Amino acid sequence: MTADTIPVAVIGAGPTGLTAATLLGQYGIETLVLDRWQSVYPLPRAVHLDDEIYRLLTRLGIARQFATISRPAHGLRLLDRDLRVLAEFRRGADLGRHGHPEANMFDQPQLEALLRANLERHPAVTLRGNVDVTAVEQSGGGPVRVRLTDRSTSETSTVTARYVLGCDGANSLTRSTVGATMHDLAFAQRWLVVDVATDADLHQWDGVHQVCDPVRAATYMRISERRYRWEFQLLPGESADDYPDMTRLHPLIRPWTGDVPADELEIMRMAEYTFRAQIADHWRERRVFLLGDAAHLTPPFIGQGMGAGLRDAANLTWKLAAVLDGRLPEQVLDSYEAERKPHTRAMITLAKLVGTAMTAGGDTGSALRRMLAPHLHLVPGLSNRILDSRTPALRRSTLVDRRRLRRGLAGRLCPNAQLPDGQRFDDLAAGRFALVTSAAVTPALRAEVQDRGGVLVTASPGTALHRWLRRGRTVAALVRPDGTVQRTARDPKALRRLLPAPSPRRRT
Repeated sequence: MTADTIPVAVIGAGPTGLTAATLLGQYGIETLVLDRWQSVYPLPRAVHLDDEIYRLLTRLGIARQFATISRPAHGLRLLDRDLRVLAEFRRGADLGRHGHPEANMFDQPQLEALLRANLERHPAVTLRGNVDVTAVEQSGGGPVRVRLTDRSTSETSTVTARYVLGCDGANSLTRSTVGATMHDLAFAQRWLVVDVATDADLHQWDGVHQVCDPVRAATYMRISERRYRWEFQLLPGESADDYPDMTRLHPLIRPWTGDVPADELEIMRMAEYTFRAQIADHWRERRVFLLGDAAHLTPPFIGQGMGAGLRDAANLTWKLAAVLDGRLPEQVLDSYEAERKPHTRAMITLAKLVGTAMTAGGDTGSALRRMLAPHLHLVPGLSNRILDSRTPALRRSTLVDRRRLRRGLAGRLCPNAQLPDGQRFDDLAAGRFALVTSAAVTPALRAEVQDRGGVLVTASPGTALHRWLRRGRTVAALVRPDGTVQRTARDPKALRRLLPAPSPRRRT
């Protein structure tokens, strides 16, 4: 290995790549981010994230800035083709278990601008834009060579890295490099996606409006003070070219814009998208990993597409940092795909189910929705389930021990609970292993946890963490740096051996 080999190269500076690079930078891991765009990609795409991802943004250091560019969503309305309300599920103003609103609307270019600016706080991370990655090559167990072409000068060069993270989107070159193929999960719908800005007040309810129409399904949502998103399922033979301007578009959005003149509505983006459900057959080839849309595509009906990529980054980066520091063996990197792939597949399946329920069935489906939807709020617990932002537990792996309690805490996220001193759990854990316990601990155990780079968190009676442990029928939980419970025990001393060894001198 040469002195010019960098620890990590990240291909792609979208939300997933920027999140991965920031987390690596927080661990002091030298990281190079490569992207074909010199600045933020200007077109809006994702518009929703949940409280789990908001929690991750807090760890990245941009929660306060994100609050200024986002707005909580008030819930969900199901509408028929005539925009009559079939059912309504309202969210309250309370914060979720992660300390943030459970549903949040935003403009993706604004989020990416925050992530790029925040990256400058980490001297270990370098962002290089305006380059095309033309090849990713590896042989044996050695470093990875990434071949580049400068888009301004056409000059070519090569970067050598110990590990490469392919965050380069749905048309991923990295995916081709590792020989992975996308497995089609039998869902494809063509939609027209429209972003409009206006200073006019549309006088609409500020939740998500879902039109359940098998002919022309549609979604409306307010993104910010003056920006709105519409999505319309395209009819057979239609394309985005059929809506070249506001004159042609206006009849589609007028049910929401009402008397607002067309010249007061500015189209920010209008494009055709095919909503797909796909997942790569494998996410790793030796030292190259796939993250985000390079590894999976989720239909947008539950607003989890971008969040899945950020979960990938949170899951992999702490493991990679620990391997590079010599605190964990390289074999733990196998747990990335073992944990994330089943979780992602479950979320894709849910998104397909929701999309099908809202759009399928023809006239019969419409009649059933009109008959059943007004009574959904009477089903015990259904409203909470529809609005619940919790995602499935991770499957068993080398870093998730679920042997004892199938329904226990292992594999689930520790809540970002408020502590007696006003801090939240993440403030204290700060990207480290945390041993959470309601039992009395000895000074020796506390010192050992600290020597191993972890933190001991006392769950005092009456606190949210104490109630969480009791519901999980346990006394102690070892929480990983990504907030996931690795294992629980009746005796906190039984968990100390699972903490990584103290860090030796970093290898580069």
